[in-house]
Amino acid sequence: MPMPPPPDLAALSLAEVARLVEERRLPPVERWNPPHCGHSEMRIARDGTWYHQGGPIGRAAMVRLFSTLLRREADGGFVLVTPVEKLTIDVEDAPFVAVEMKAEGQAEATRLAFRLNTGDLVTAGPAHPLRLAATPEGPRPYLLVRGGLEAVLARPVYYELAERALADGGEPPGVWSDGAFFALDPA
Repeated sequence: MPMPPPPDLAALSLAEVARLVEERRLPPVERWNPPHCGHSEMRIARDGTWYHQGGPIGRAAMVRLFSTLLRREADGGFVLVTPVEKLTIDVEDAPFVAVEMKAEGQAEATRLAFRLNTGDLVTAGPAHPLRLAATPEGPRPYLLVRGGLEAVLARPVYYELAERALADGGEPPGVWSDGAFFALDPA
């Protein structure tokens, strides 16, 4: 069965986003423990592009499917896992990119939803915290997606988030989402 196209975040209310997230059924990759079978010959570039044998994977539905089989291992590595095999995949930074943000509410009542490059929707909050990492290139924002898998925020999304934090005038600058405050100070 083909995977449905990703939703248009701008056309959804955050209540609809929450409903869609709740309805999303992912494979139970955390419960699968097959033997390691080698390398998948795949990598995820810093910009979120998926590659197989050196060439980009052009079918968005295929990328969405593979993303549901992605798991972070205890050693920090990444694998694609099914009930019968586990294959290593190289990830240059984060496996996902948050490409769009939608905000509703003010101050502590704010909710921030993000659409990932795979079409997944994630609402920042206690279960999906935002963090800002200090890197040699400058601060880099991340959102926890699931099971140790993160999304890096695309530059325009980060600027939108920073603008919200600065507009609130708090010290330290930060944002609220789903009842949690996230300081935008690099760790």
